[in-house]
Amino acid sequence: QVQLVESGGGLVQPGGSLRLSCAASGSIFRFNVMAWYRQAPGKERELVASIPDGDNTNYADSVKGRFTISRDAAKNTVYLQMNSLKPEDTAVYYCYGSYYINYWGKGTLVTVSS
Repeated sequence: QVQLVESGGGLVQPGGSLRLSCAASGSIFRFNVMAWYRQAPGKERELVASIPDGDNTNYADSVKGRFTISRDAAKNTVYLQMNSLKPEDTAVYYCYGSYYINYWGKGTLVTVSS
């Protein structure tokens, strides 16, 4: 059974940085696309950044220039480096992988607050 497990969330002050990681277990295939989504309280889940199996990246306008997505395809692992964090980045961040069907992690909470 394929599972995506996120780590690296936590509490950080505005302007700080965090690095999220997501590792896939139980998989013997490489995801076509891996991505990070987030869901803030009272809001819909939104795409933060995605990276296909070709290293072309895509970012939400709200995080461009601050967040960087990367992946280790051999390890089926995806990372999200988040810099210059703002209170509005506070959300549960979900890892996503696609290979014929969609796979989701359970999420990791990121709180940006002083």
